[in-house]
Amino acid sequence: MVWNNLLQPDLILEGSVLNLTPDIIQKYGLKGLVLDVDETLVPFRVGLASPELQDWVEQIRSCTALCLVSNNLSEARIGGIARSLNLPYYLGAAKPSRRKIRAALRGMDLPVHQVGMVGDRLFTDVIAGNRLGMFTILVEPIVHADAALRSHPVRNFEVWISEILGASITPKKSKIHKT
Repeated sequence: MVWNNLLQPDLILEGSVLNLTPDIIQKYGLKGLVLDVDETLVPFRVGLASPELQDWVEQIRSCTALCLVSNNLSEARIGGIARSLNLPYYLGAAKPSRRKIRAALRGMDLPVHQVGMVGDRLFTDVIAGNRLGMFTILVEPIVHADAALRSHPVRNFEVWISEILGASITPKKSKIHKT
């Protein structure tokens, strides 16, 4: 697989993961989602799921299996978020390594092409999902209010490098806009 294919998300969702609806999930035939945690579900230093995220998880779990896979090593933080959402989780994933994502896929007992990898980072979440043949969904990061005015230098660097390597950070399918 060439770099531009590895770095190309199948779907780019404008806004946060909260804009991912059951209709969108069903449109792409997804039966499961592997969710990144830091800045995909919660800001980096936040240890609790927001009420909006809890509502979103309840809505999505009615049609889709869910599992958290995080590079973060903090059992207290990631485990606490997962338990508050009543979701299985893996931490210390070292994405783009596929090992923990494969474990999540085994737990879901679904074909890999029916599971979406949802995250805010190209070089971790999108590469890992694409290496496994998953449907990859790139979302905008959720940031803490005191960091909202700062840019995302790591993400901006990833987009820049991806474009140099031939990936146009436009979706292979269609871009979903905020409602």
